[in-house]
Amino acid sequence: MNLGDVQVQVQIPHEIVQYWGWFLAFGIVVMLLGIAAVARSFAATVASMLFFGWLLVFAGGVEIAQAVMVGRWAGLFEHLLAAILFGVTGLLLVTRPIKSAEVLTIVMAMFFLVGGLFQMIGSIALALPGWGWQVADGLITLALGLLVLAQWPVSGLWAIGLFVGIDLIFYGGAWIALALGLRAM
Repeated sequence: MNLGDVQVQVQIPHEIVQYWGWFLAFGIVVMLLGIAAVARSFAATVASMLFFGWLLVFAGGVEIAQAVMVGRWAGLFEHLLAAILFGVTGLLLVTRPIKSAEVLTIVMAMFFLVGGLFQMIGSIALALPGWGWQVADGLITLALGLLVLAQWPVSGLWAIGLFVGIDLIFYGGAWIALALGLRAM
């Protein structure tokens, strides 16, 4: 059986199709937020650190509540440990967002370096169909890691905001494409 012969029929409910305009508006707003994040990458980086930090502080509170609810159950220690980890990490992100962004940027650069190398070497070794594109993607990922690392710690002030902004632009574009596709139905 050839996978190219398989067709999937998707039925989209009329309730979703009739609200295509809301999807379009959402996509446009998200894309505009992404453009603003790219234009103001430093502010977007700090905002991302604060947002993620407060999420972790909230998660720490939820873990404490879970620890109280489980009482003497065997999972009490794990909940308390998670609460401490989430809470301390969240407070560090909230109280020192710029230093946190620098640390996360170097971790991200290392992830790109290792991931790019792994993808390049793995795709050459396996030589699957389309391996050249996989090597190119690995090379781009490796180069991105090198560029971010070469400008570190300054890149910690803008890289996360820039990447979040680019992601929001493409995410908004995907919603716009969905809305326009629904409109055509």
